[in-house]
Amino acid sequence: MDGPTNVFIALIVIGFPVITILYMAHRFFTFREKKLEVEAGMAAEKAAQYASRSLEMEQRLQVLEQIVTDGGVQTAAQIEALRKPRLPQGR
Repeated sequence: MDGPTNVFIALIVIGFPVITILYMAHRFFTFREKKLEVEAGMAAEKAAQYASRSLEMEQRLQVLEQIVTDGGVQTAAQIEALRKPRLPQGR
């Protein structure tokens, strides 16, 4: 065999597996990157849900604090105002 044939065989024997491994590694890391992006999006969505729940709870707590610190007559009126209206019971 002459020189150029040996080089060509070496490229095939060494180059093809190296290119294949690099391609597989690129695909793997692209997959991992997309997976992390999806997980980050899900975590952000959960954080937003917790924040909205926290805001709702703070508002409810403010109402309760206001009821506790107000006078007795005002407290009874506020409690009644917070109750859901009852439907009239028909006979």
